[in-house]
Amino acid sequence: MWLDDTGTQTDLQPYDALRGLALSTPGEVSVIISASRRTDIPAFYTPWFIRRVRAGYCTVPNPFNRNQVSYVSLKPEDVDVIVFWTRNPAPLIPYLDELDAHGLCYYFQYTVLNNPRALDPQSPPLPAALKTFLRLAEKIGPQKVIWRYDPMVFTLHTDAEYHRETFARIATALRGFTRRVVISVMDRYPKAEKRLAVLESHGFALNENVMTNPAFERLMRDLVAIAAQNAMEIVSCAEDLDLTPYGVRPGKCVDDEYIRSVFGLEVTHKKDPHQREVCGCVVSKDIGAYDTCLFGCQYCYATQSFDRARKQHAEHNPESPSLIGWYEAPPPTKDEVPPHDAKQLNLF
Repeated sequence: MWLDDTGTQTDLQPYDALRGLALSTPGEVSVIISASRRTDIPAFYTPWFIRRVRAGYCTVPNPFNRNQVSYVSLKPEDVDVIVFWTRNPAPLIPYLDELDAHGLCYYFQYTVLNNPRALDPQSPPLPAALKTFLRLAEKIGPQKVIWRYDPMVFTLHTDAEYHRETFARIATALRGFTRRVVISVMDRYPKAEKRLAVLESHGFALNENVMTNPAFERLMRDLVAIAAQNAMEIVSCAEDLDLTPYGVRPGKCVDDEYIRSVFGLEVTHKKDPHQREVCGCVVSKDIGAYDTCLFGCQYCYATQSFDRARKQHAEHNPESPSLIGWYEAPPPTKDEVPPHDAKQLNLF
């Protein structure tokens, strides 16, 4: 049994593999590792992550029932691809050669915005973020670093013109260093409601009617044009709004087609049923933990309490098999391994 990203115990069903290609032998299983939707592992937990790669596994407690703990193999033969979500991959960059030596495939979802500090109080300043982005892309290739201009928060201080100018500035700086940009409009999550209310009380009112304004349509068309001018494909992330009329197709962060294109690997085509309906991501295993990120983004869905995040970070033990606490779990036996489809298949 495996725990999905919501902490629900589930059997992973066989992949919709390409017909005619060799299947894995019984007992073999490989997964896509999400590192992580729940926190920024490269920025704050690189020492832990590298220790777990060297150990060949980590453990993940169910965020809703910590008596349920899953064992996640990080051995190259058990991992298809690692997807990193981050605002600062700099601490991980010195270890990428080691990941390569292990035979691990990976790519980055790298958020670069330039929001006011009231929204993103601890994110790296834009010049530093751009410098790190270029350094990373030069090392591993632009196809493995995806720029996220996500989410767009619309306020009186960050209106359509603000996003147009900011997007253009960043896109110009990243030309040739990425091939894809991901956009979305901020969703209001229950975990962030109190923080957003405080922002509004301090004059940072959210403009939630912007999508019905003609300025929004002009902005979307301009973003598409700017992306094209800078040789970038533009896609959306888990967006309720239909942006296809403007030229923005729905994207996937954990993207089977992208993985096939970049790495020549055939992975699961199954949509992750435990993400929102509008999320197109395929099944993956998240190894992070909620309430552990220190960036303090006011709209964040993964952090309910910044105080709890600071506490859990302070108590974090990089020697532990789990990101928070110390949770042990035995590796699954062959009888416990779920049925699986095609092992990673190198198509190149």
